[in-house]
Amino acid sequence: MTESEETDQRRPILALVGIGLFAGFLSGMFGIGGGIVIVPLLVLLARFGRRRAAGTSLAAIVPSALVGVGSYAAAGHVDWLVALILVIGSVIGAQVGAHLLHKLPVLAIRWAFIVFLAAVAVSLFFVVPSREAETALDPWSIAALVVLGFITGVLSGILGVGGGIIIVPMLILLFGQSDLVAKGTSLAMMIPTAISGTIGNLRKRNVDLLSALVVGLSACVTTALGAAAAIALDARTASILFAVFLVVLIVRLVVEAVKMGHEE
Repeated sequence: MTESEETDQRRPILALVGIGLFAGFLSGMFGIGGGIVIVPLLVLLARFGRRRAAGTSLAAIVPSALVGVGSYAAAGHVDWLVALILVIGSVIGAQVGAHLLHKLPVLAIRWAFIVFLAAVAVSLFFVVPSREAETALDPWSIAALVVLGFITGVLSGILGVGGGIIIVPMLILLFGQSDLVAKGTSLAMMIPTAISGTIGNLRKRNVDLLSALVVGLSACVTTALGAAAAIALDARTASILFAVFLVVLIVRLVVEAVKMGHEE
């Protein structure tokens, strides 16, 4: 075997480790699962098909989300009851979204989602979350949280976007939640959702378990660092960084939407 052949065989493993390290830090920093980063990088760097990349990403999210939740919970920044309420809505919504995937104009929904994210990004530049804020639960707020979880699940099923990218800013902007609690709670709600989705993907053979293990364990190395960085930052800086992250994501989504439009 030549040196170049050995390098070609090593490259996917190195790519998977790099993807995990990068996604893990972002997951801990912003309270997202990391799938929004893992999926395109698996396609680009590891030559995964889109469907298999999505399934593998969801499996890889589980260990890193556990580490992230542990990091935020240790500092008292997880609202377990809110996470449970969100899960109830998201599990139902994900099933509805998967059912509607081939029945709705996905491209139009994608553009509407881009506009929504743009509005959220702009809002985060001006809103400074209170680190002392708590979500007061009453019948109306519980119903609103279920609806938020449901909408997140539907969009996840239709567009393949992770819940954290929606849950974190909505908890901050609509429910006045602390940004740190919003991130910790977002990671907590992802764990059962990711496990459920992974079981379904395993049945459909859409998961590369070895790659998911490599990415997931690599992500665990940096998730706690990302969470520590988020806790160390002041609320204003953390909010701006999240907004900047959304802007980068919006650019990527716009490029994908334009490509979809040309293909149609």
